[in-house]
Amino acid sequence: MKNIVIGSGPAGRLGSYELGKLGEDVTLIEKNHIAGTCLNEGCMVICALSDISKFIDSNKRFNEYGFIKSQVDVSYEKIVSKIKETQDLLRKLNQMENESVGNNVIYGEASIDENTVNINGESLEYDNLLIATGARPHIPDVKGSEYGLTNKDILKLDDIPEKLNIVGGGIIACEIANIFSTLGSEVNVIVRSEFLKEIDEDAKDYILKHIMKDVNVLEHTDISECSKNKVILTNGDELEGVPFFATGRVPNSEIAEGFVDINPDKTIKVNDFMETSRDNVYAAGDVTGGWQLTPVARMEGICAARNMANYKNKISYNSVPQSISLNTEVSFVENEKIGDVETETIALPAIAGPGAFWKILTGDTGYAKIEFDKENNRIKKINSISPSSVSDVAYLSYLMRIDSPLDEYSNFLEIHPSTDTNYKIIKNLWL
Repeated sequence: MKNIVIGSGPAGRLGSYELGKLGEDVTLIEKNHIAGTCLNEGCMVICALSDISKFIDSNKRFNEYGFIKSQVDVSYEKIVSKIKETQDLLRKLNQMENESVGNNVIYGEASIDENTVNINGESLEYDNLLIATGARPHIPDVKGSEYGLTNKDILKLDDIPEKLNIVGGGIIACEIANIFSTLGSEVNVIVRSEFLKEIDEDAKDYILKHIMKDVNVLEHTDISECSKNKVILTNGDELEGVPFFATGRVPNSEIAEGFVDINPDKTIKVNDFMETSRDNVYAAGDVTGGWQLTPVARMEGICAARNMANYKNKISYNSVPQSISLNTEVSFVENEKIGDVETETIALPAIAGPGAFWKILTGDTGYAKIEFDKENNRIKKINSISPSSVSDVAYLSYLMRIDSPLDEYSNFLEIHPSTDTNYKIIKNLWL
């Protein structure tokens, strides 16, 4: 059967690759660069800049201890150049990966008719269609919003801003604030409600006191106007600095309007099989709303692809792990299937290990907090701050998804040295 995939971000790229592996005829269409927001404007750019901010943070600490004497001279121009060089290489590898399973990759802007996709003056018929067109930054409706930067503009900056006003209080706002504060910017974060509502309050306090102590966070504050180097708050106060919007994402669903059912928030409506309201038309990734995470988009794309190839499977979103890329990594997960039950919480400072040994003297090794379902001996929620938290919480989230009893965890053998405090809490304090 002929399968067309529109959009080559995590959902479209992995979906088309899965279809190719299953022996299907696949055409992958991309408007700009293969690999979508993640590689070109999003999480991979954040990862690259976070690596540099971690190095600067460690260098500063080592200088304060006196056993290294060095001065860091940062060239943002060269950082951008090397990120773009790396992106070019990864784009080629991503295209080769799709072509290696026989897929045809086409570049251009697509439109959809009743039974065809139009691209570069051609009309392509399909048996199955996957719409994976992603999302874009939301721009607030305020005077002067055209002056606001977004994640799309990070690699367009000529230099590190002297002052930066970040509007928004979620994970993206937090990561941008950490990066540019470490690079030397004076950073304000302006939050309409509360900062980092996604995570535990104690974990949030640790971030603000130990990781982002130089960032000025203004909660329950909003802006009324922007200019090129200033924002005006609704109370009339003015803050100097370049405005940067991290105020959510808008689905790129215009291509499907009038073709499939669209939700009130403009996301494409899908069921647990990633099927839309039209037969043989699927959607996956950020254009469908939901978690807005690269691993989830990949999972959705693969789910859609298998259904397109008649291997029926449903999507499940239980216990999805998340992270915040800071100078010390922050990760968290919650088992939503566990409802209102009696729980017990254990919290500890993170333990020493790779990436944390030299933070012991300043008490900055991190923090871990686990909430347990007492009756059923299960993990309900984890918040972990440590250099290894990303991998630690990922494997624990898997145990949560498969509903593994914690008694079995007593057989877990950790690697030493490690900064995984979670195993210490579970094995030594809970079991």
